[in-house]
Amino acid sequence: MKLSLNPATVESVSAQLKTTNSQFNLSYPGESDDRQPVHTVYGGAHLFQSGSAEKMGKAALVHLAEYIPNFVVLAKIMSLEGHKSLPEEKKDIESLLKLAEENPDQLKQDNPTAFFAYTIYTRVLSKLNQEPVEDFRIDFEDGYGNRPDDEEDGHAAAAAREVAKGMRDNSLSPFIGFRIKPLTEEHKLRAIKTLDIFITTLLNETNNLLPDNFVLTLPKITIPDQVAALVELFENLESITGLPSGSLKMELMIETPQSILDSHGNSALPALANAAEGRCVAAHFGVYDYTASSNITAAYQSMIHPVCDFARHMMQVALAGTGIQLSDGATNIIPIGPHRPAKGQPLTENQKQENRKTVFHAWKLNYDDIRHSLKHGYYQGWDLHPAQLPIRYAAVYSFFLEGLEAACHRLQSFMEKAAQATLVGDIFDDAATGQALLNYFLRGISCGAITEEEVKTTGLTLEEIRSRSFNKILQGRQS
Repeated sequence: MKLSLNPATVESVSAQLKTTNSQFNLSYPGESDDRQPVHTVYGGAHLFQSGSAEKMGKAALVHLAEYIPNFVVLAKIMSLEGHKSLPEEKKDIESLLKLAEENPDQLKQDNPTAFFAYTIYTRVLSKLNQEPVEDFRIDFEDGYGNRPDDEEDGHAAAAAREVAKGMRDNSLSPFIGFRIKPLTEEHKLRAIKTLDIFITTLLNETNNLLPDNFVLTLPKITIPDQVAALVELFENLESITGLPSGSLKMELMIETPQSILDSHGNSALPALANAAEGRCVAAHFGVYDYTASSNITAAYQSMIHPVCDFARHMMQVALAGTGIQLSDGATNIIPIGPHRPAKGQPLTENQKQENRKTVFHAWKLNYDDIRHSLKHGYYQGWDLHPAQLPIRYAAVYSFFLEGLEAACHRLQSFMEKAAQATLVGDIFDDAATGQALLNYFLRGISCGAITEEEVKTTGLTLEEIRSRSFNKILQGRQS
């Protein structure tokens, strides 16, 4: 066949593309294969203890038992699919609860709506007992406030010692870190000193070991130079302490308009990510600082305000394929009733009713906010109080379980199509969609929403699922 292009031209163009394609792949390595927690719990550094995660789980269980004693109540409060068909009368509810306890398979057959709520409720209970907090951030910023220097010095050292104790006791959450103050002119020296005290104390206590999945959070970023400064501080700490290079990781708080668009009207996010020099593992959206900076009055500051959706979409587009995980913010309405019993004075029925109304309203708001985040592709958010934990998991679990049957069918179909393509010698070129489906199951399994047995209905083995890669699964089956 006669060709028009000179081989030397083809070779030259190919060489250029090889260089630029390689550069692109370095900048966009793809989504991270690492587990992503479904939430980050923030707590003031002055309150942190090695057993804080377990303590929060126990508090969450008490709150759940008081306000949501069974799955029927859960379904009605959260307006789960089909909740209106569930019984209202006490005796009918008790019959349903008895059937669920004695024969859940029969419940599944007789009343799928009830079984759905039952499944969510039991898995939430299990989660709160086994792993109530997935990620904890020891906070020296908004959740801590401005204190005298000697006081923050002491809390930084004490919190680090508690982390070390948690490492020895195996009582820490699977992911953990701390948040310093911003590197602005006002707070930079205080932030740097807290960073130094915390890291130095922690390493002295642990023989130079960091906890698993340890990260530092940088808030209120406005310019890439602040990120670059933190990188320089990390490099110096690693060099002085003997930590391996690259050990210290960061997550960026995106909570100012300047971290979304720069002074030239361009997306600021790529520059922030590049300034981190590979140390950034996540970007967290700060709802209330961002809305306040956008001149939204307090009454209208919320997770679902349109200005927040704009920022979230900017984050998604700018950071897609970089491996940086995204997290949403928090619902700041805490599900705590206005009335507390005094010693020797139990609450009246009216007070109990007011408490329930307040708690249920806050929980439904929290539930809807979390579902909004999930539908927009944000699989992580913040929790501010133990009472929010049950609803975090209820919202996440309902999201995954609602789509379980369809996702199982789709993934099974993808595997069959891939196998067929291999048989006829074609190339299966829709692996990205297959990976997205696999990620759905991986997220569901890691947080406790989906069991490994349920995933087996896709036709995948547990070993294949744990490979975390659709392409690896295909390669393994082809060989």
